[in-house]
Formats: sequence, structure tokens, C-alpha cells
Amino acid sequence: MKKWLIGLIILLILGYGVTQYKPKVDKEKLPEINYQVQDEIPQESDLTIQVTKDQIYKGNLLLVNKHYPVHPEGVEPDAVALAKHQELVNGFVLLDNSIRLSRSLVQKFTTMIEAAEKDGVNRFLISSGYRDNKEQNELYQQMGAEYALPAGYSEHNLGLSLDIGSTQAEMSRAPEGKWLKKNAWSYGFILRYPSDKTAITGIQFEPWHFRYVGLPHSAIMYEKDFVLEEYLDFLKQQKSITTTIENQVYEIFYYPISKNTTIHVPANGRYEISGNNMDGVIVTVYVGTRGEVPMDGIPPEEGE
Repeated sequence: MKKWLIGLIILLILGYGVTQYKPKVDKEKLPEINYQVQDEIPQESDLTIQVTKDQIYKGNLLLVNKHYPVHPEGVEPDAVALAKHQELVNGFVLLDNSIRLSRSLVQKFTTMIEAAEKDGVNRFLISSGYRDNKEQNELYQQMGAEYALPAGYSEHNLGLSLDIGSTQAEMSRAPEGKWLKKNAWSYGFILRYPSDKTAITGIQFEPWHFRYVGLPHSAIMYEKDFVLEEYLDFLKQQKSITTTIENQVYEIFYYPISKNTTIHVPANGRYEISGNNMDGVIVTVYVGTRGEVPMDGIPPEEGE
């Protein structure tokens, strides 16, 4: 019997069926998010950097779907077979020995479920992680277009997603699924395919599929009930926003990239750059705690 078919049977036994459960959002547990749309990007900066067009295809905010495939530049490079690295398997079990994830993603997931364990939720299972194009093609051939995406068009080919299960019930009913739906944003993860967003994502409800995007993006998406498609469109429309989460101030800028581009970032501050896998990059600046003077950036200048 094929490995993927065996996995599917086990998933069905565990109850990973498609349901429409959506827990009530506990607004009191939301972070403090002071949302502000800036009229224009600030006019001071300390450091000039060159962003090449390849950066569009790298980072945590890449959109991968039937329209935008994974580029080689965006794939997580260090996916390992977790069964061969038991030091990475802490607080969860594996569906089978084929599951691969990057070390960094496993560490982020482990931090999240350690918090869940403090709330008495501790029956986590990983049923799928990174897949290369060969594995994705095999799955597509076996399952068909209704249940799988072609090679290169699945988030599992990117390496930032994983399918999370529970050993005691299907995820839409299990304590693990309910806890993640309420709390995953705090650790940079999002439920990628909610039941009420199928018209936007093009994917049926998958209560087990979680994707890492990082803070502050996961918090904003949770607070505004955005899926990744909506969030990236929102950033493109607004161009820049400032938000405060748990007293930490962030500035987020969208830059269209058509060729090598000069942008400005704080010389002494933390920042991250991620492409969107379409037409631009998102720069996230970690300004500091609320009350400090913001570090600013200015619009890009097109370079040769």
C-alpha cells in the first residue's frame, strides 16, 4: 500500500474530516494593537541597502497558491527528517518517519506547544511538513486535483507550513485545534485555510494546516480576520502602517520591486525583509517600546 494512502487512512481514523467549527474569539486575549495608517512613509533614515528582484521570492510572507508557485530562492534550505533527529521531537509525536521540517520551524513550533502544555493541552501530532517536488507530484497523482496541488504550488513545498493534529480527536473538535486557533498568532503562526475564506484561498477548510508568517503580521491578520491573500493586498494598498503589540512598536512598509531598488532602513534597529512572491517586498522595522522616538524609513529609489 502506498505511503501516502496509508497516511490518508490514518488521518481519517484520527478524524481529520472537513467540518465548519469556528470557536468564539476571546477578545480579551488579543494583544494591544494600535493600528495607524500613515499618510506617507517617514522622511528620515540611517542606512541605505540594495534590494534585488530575487528578494521578492524570499522570506516568511511569501504567497504560495495555484497562481504563485514556489521559487527555488524561497525554499527553506535545512529541512531534516525529524525521526532521525529525536532531539528536535519534544512535546509532540510524528505520524510517520518521512516527516521533514527545518530546524528553525521546529523550534518555533516547540515554543508554541510548550505554552499550550501550560494550559493543559499536550496531545499534538505532526502529520506532514516539508515536501519536495517529487513527493508533491506523487501525492498529486495519487490524490488528484481535488485533494492536492501540483508540485511547486503547495505551501508544503515552501517549508514554512506544517499539518498539526491531535492524538485524541479531529482538529476542529480537539483541545489542540481550539487552542491553536485562539493562540497560534502569538507565536507567529496562522491558520492558513479557514472555513469562511475558501472563496479567497481556493482551498477547502483545513483545521490542521498552519503557516508561519511571524510577528507582528500574525497578530494583525488575527485581529483583522485576514488570510494571507487579504493581508498582502492590504499592505499593498496602505503602503505603510504602524502598529503596537504588547508595547512593542512596529513599522511595516510595502515596496514594489521591478528591478534592483534602493531602500532605507534604521542603521541601529532591527528589521526584516520578506518578499510577497508576486511583485514586491515588505520591510518590518522593530522600532522599540512605545514612547520611544520612532526610527523612520523613506520611499525607495529605483536603481539600475
